[in-house]
Amino acid sequence: MDTLVQFDTIPQLFNRLWEHHKTSDDTVLRYMDRVTKQWTDIHWSEFRQRVHAMAGYLYAQGVRPGDRVAILSENRPEWAYTDMATQLLGAVNVSLYTSLPPREVSYIVHDSGSSVFIVSTRIQLKKALDIYDACPDLKHIVSMTELEDDPPEYTSFFDAAMEEGRALYEEYKDAIHANEASVKPDDLACLIYTSGTTGHPKGVMLTHGNFSSNVRDAIARIPFLEGDRHLSFLPLCHSFERTAGYLGALSAGVVITYAQSIDTVTRDIVDAKPTLLMAVPRLYEKIYSAALKSVEEGSDAKKKVFAWARDVGYRHNLAKARGAFVNPLLRAQYALAQKLVFSKLREKLGGHVRFGVSGGAALPKNIGEFFFAAGIPIIEGYGLTETAPVLTVSPFDNPRYGAVGYVIDNIIVAIADLESGRILGQITGTDYPTSLSTEAGEIIARGPNIMKGYWNNEEATQEAIDGNGWYHTGDVGRFDDGFLVITDRIKHMIVSAGGKNIYPGPIEESFKHEPWIDQISIIGEAREFLTALVVPNEDAIRAFATEEGLPADDYEALLASDEIQRVFGQIFKSYSRSAAAHEKVRGFRLLAEPFTIENGMMTPTMKLKRNVIEERLADVIDSMYVGVR
Repeated sequence: MDTLVQFDTIPQLFNRLWEHHKTSDDTVLRYMDRVTKQWTDIHWSEFRQRVHAMAGYLYAQGVRPGDRVAILSENRPEWAYTDMATQLLGAVNVSLYTSLPPREVSYIVHDSGSSVFIVSTRIQLKKALDIYDACPDLKHIVSMTELEDDPPEYTSFFDAAMEEGRALYEEYKDAIHANEASVKPDDLACLIYTSGTTGHPKGVMLTHGNFSSNVRDAIARIPFLEGDRHLSFLPLCHSFERTAGYLGALSAGVVITYAQSIDTVTRDIVDAKPTLLMAVPRLYEKIYSAALKSVEEGSDAKKKVFAWARDVGYRHNLAKARGAFVNPLLRAQYALAQKLVFSKLREKLGGHVRFGVSGGAALPKNIGEFFFAAGIPIIEGYGLTETAPVLTVSPFDNPRYGAVGYVIDNIIVAIADLESGRILGQITGTDYPTSLSTEAGEIIARGPNIMKGYWNNEEATQEAIDGNGWYHTGDVGRFDDGFLVITDRIKHMIVSAGGKNIYPGPIEESFKHEPWIDQISIIGEAREFLTALVVPNEDAIRAFATEEGLPADDYEALLASDEIQRVFGQIFKSYSRSAAAHEKVRGFRLLAEPFTIENGMMTPTMKLKRNVIEERLADVIDSMYVGVR
């Protein structure tokens, strides 16, 4: 769809949306009131008043165009008030993941030169207080949690700041409006610090024009409807949620409901009754695994009905998506499949979901096909923080899971040879669709959505954006009949002791369908062969132990048991039979501790920190190569 209003900056978006909605005063945000324990609507008039109040307060704190305002908060209305107020002032939002430890919070606030720091819970307030003295540009901390008695003079309670800001906005209204009007598309809107898998995070500089163009061009490929409902739970400091689930949703008239927490999402989905889902593949995988587990624990008849329903659903919905004739028998079979199998899935998702959007990582092919068969097609997008982030979107009328769609309008994506840099083929979004196919190479892109650069890091900027304006993604991929297919990350490439170049991503992906495996990291850099570190699916392990009468009190001992080792040994033998010699996995170790953000082995965007994993588990890895020369 088209956005409800035309805009080139975020202040334009905000003000023109108000003009669009003011006569009906539509709901814009919903949240769970922590006092009344009721879902509460925020209408456009109230949203506008609160944004203006925060703008008045920040202006009184000395925030001016180009200044940085840091936010360390979960998804909640206060985040939106603060961000939009910051944009109206021409200032720069610096959002941080709530999972970051104090040392990384300190680095980002210090590096960005943020002068005001907005935080949510007591845990986040403690981080802010702990790092205050280490950040010379930081002047004020605003806490969404009530402050204790006799707080430091540089702190304020968010609600009090808002109340104060109402009067201050009236006092400074003319100056604030002047700032709004002066914001240009090339002005900086936010800094998003990429988590990275090595070294300090880099501050990606994204402009008003980056966001505005990307929202317009991405929304054109996604069938949002005014009045749709979105449950927001992905971190707003992630570019996917910021662009699609926040700015994109606002621009399309989608009501944003904030989940109470990441732990309550499954319950909140039922209450919020979203009409669309925006999530990372991990959520879709969990929903699929739960459905599959229920089937596997059932009778042979239940398994056959599930397989039949999946086949019928896929054939019916593919024909429908492509506008082909659907014969009456298939329509009747599909109605029965919905009643017997897919209706239960729909109920768990609130009963109203029309489609899903997946981003942030590759969606496994079998997961996409399952939801498509259920009548909940998942639109997959691809991009990076540095591209604001959307580069491609999968088409509604021609689903192809395992690929990430077509290039969106006004963007050029090319495939460059990994050695020579020669362009093997390129697609401009306006060429959509196209039949171009290429060999694999690095994915590079140009367009109005490409970042301005990295904050205070010209060297990294020049490494990422070449002299011809191409942004080098570091991802390996190819075009296949116009669809972009992602292969892996260049920096993840393993060079074996025999000199073979091996990408671990596709190998790890081939194990995603295994109900026994929750996480996997392929190892082999400078080694004679590949091995794997595996975090098993604990539910599957314990269910097997119960069936086989194995003692399960000591989980680590259970993983080391001959019975469990045989199961996984068979999984890897089965894979290796059809794998190329240099891609066979010849050893594995089962880990009781998963890879998590908290233990530092995953980034906040749920990607493996391979270097950390290999450093922490060096002894475990070495044990798989004992005796090998």
